[in-house]
Amino acid sequence: MYLFKAISIEIQLAQKTFTTKHTKTKKLILGSIFACFAAIFQSAGGFFPGIGYLLSPLATAPILLYVMLSVPFGAMVFFQAIILLFVLQPTELIVFPFTTGLLGLGIGLSFYLFKSRLSIIAAGAFSLTLGISILLYILRFPILGPAFSNSFSLLTIGIIFIFSFLYSWLWVEIALLIFKRLRGIY
Repeated sequence: MYLFKAISIEIQLAQKTFTTKHTKTKKLILGSIFACFAAIFQSAGGFFPGIGYLLSPLATAPILLYVMLSVPFGAMVFFQAIILLFVLQPTELIVFPFTTGLLGLGIGLSFYLFKSRLSIIAAGAFSLTLGISILLYILRFPILGPAFSNSFSLLTIGIIFIFSFLYSWLWVEIALLIFKRLRGIY
């Protein structure tokens, strides 16, 4: 079945190639470029209202792809993007670490830990649901706008998880497609 098929074999080959082929300096420079892209995409909504909000979900891609190649360097890219957002668009500091950035970390890390598509998607969905729940219920940040209240509700958590699952599934497929296209580069 499609959801239970092992998909991490190509990723494991890319990880081995990435760790053996590139020097630490090259990994750091490439990671810094990825962090810049993540910060620019995330802050696009503040610089270009309207179309920028369509670009900000793309901040997941650089984090996700770099964590898929190397977890330690991917975590570094995540924290570099947070520091860059502090300079570029401080208003996004509350959103990025708990939504798009956390989703990239969650899915990328799950490629290391799990083999089946379903478990990778579920891990990404869990991380995004956790991040949104922390923003909503602990930090009381209205990430979902006025449609959802800040009072705890299992129905709200269920809706968030279903959305997160579908969104995570989309990102897993996008990441696999990008990896297939960039096979010779890494």
